[in-house]
Amino acid sequence: MFVERKKNDKTGQIEFWMVRWEPGPPAKKIFVEKVCDETDVPAVDDEVAASTFAVCWADDRTMGNIAVSSPEMMGVFKAKEGTDAVLPCDFVSAGKFRNGATRLWCRTHQKHWGIKADQRSLETTGEMHCANHIQGMNYVVDPQTIDIESYAEVGIWCSLPAAIASSPIQARKPRIHVHLREHSGGTKHTDGDFAAISLLYDPKIDLFKSASIQRVNITPPAALEFIAGLEEGKDMDCINCSSCGFPHLDMGSFAETPHRKHFCAACGRDSTWSKKAIVSTPLKPLHDFFLSNSDQISPDRQLNLDDYAADHDFRVWASTPAIVWTADRPQEVGIHVHVEKDGQRIVDDTFSEVIFEGKTLARKDLFERMLENAS
Repeated sequence: MFVERKKNDKTGQIEFWMVRWEPGPPAKKIFVEKVCDETDVPAVDDEVAASTFAVCWADDRTMGNIAVSSPEMMGVFKAKEGTDAVLPCDFVSAGKFRNGATRLWCRTHQKHWGIKADQRSLETTGEMHCANHIQGMNYVVDPQTIDIESYAEVGIWCSLPAAIASSPIQARKPRIHVHLREHSGGTKHTDGDFAAISLLYDPKIDLFKSASIQRVNITPPAALEFIAGLEEGKDMDCINCSSCGFPHLDMGSFAETPHRKHFCAACGRDSTWSKKAIVSTPLKPLHDFFLSNSDQISPDRQLNLDDYAADHDFRVWASTPAIVWTADRPQEVGIHVHVEKDGQRIVDDTFSEVIFEGKTLARKDLFERMLENAS
């Protein structure tokens, strides 16, 4: 048996059915049992934007249905945030395999369904699920939501562990760091790390082909791929899927090298071609549109960390480019240092030159260490 997509003439709903061929003559196609309804790619409308929802992702990719809002799905989350959510599969039609068999795409776990092993599993268990269905997913319920237009300055970065510190560095996954100011150059309204954020903007801006997209949910793996691409000078852009219209997000191996043929996480099809080789990410148009000042400067500040290292606590990072930067002043590029004494921070600034153990630190080397520590 195999699975086939079929329209219900009474309801207009597209359905998936288990099908077998009955030998003839003439041979007949027999629809044995309905498997499920096809789920359309969800639009993010005002109602969903205002309701409770969660953002979900895997460590090396973001779900095609990243925003979860249905009560049934919300019920699987055990806490405000976590790394162990086991979510049900969410299938859409993805055409056919080369052998003509029906191919479905699980937007939740980023896996095609329909190969012989999938069919055997369905016959054995009576349940239709993809091969990645037991994978634990990261999630945040009611993520920090930021309306860009509500603040004079918005700065968003990918937060990484320190490269060098006075105490052992605990490896951790990336997070999203946010600065919000209600007045230009004023006191920070928000200054902290978040597991993921949801960014609202005026849909009239038309960042993407789909007018239904009114927010961009930013997850750590997407943020990390983007800043790494900026650091390496990769050709990045954002191309919309020719089948479903959703913006492509290249993750993992897809983000390593610019390419012209793109795979869609929302519908599982790979029929979209860009005019030139690029790494596609929705963060690129977001970054470009809200980049109020594209200048980067090296601050005229130097620090000899050896003056503090003996009896102070310290942490050192390479500065990283902002994903969103709406301030009208340049971004500082250099080495960021925190120095504390008895719990009081006495140094919190970015420097063009930092000396440690008698040597001048290289920002590029520090960035590589930060990536190593972000496991």
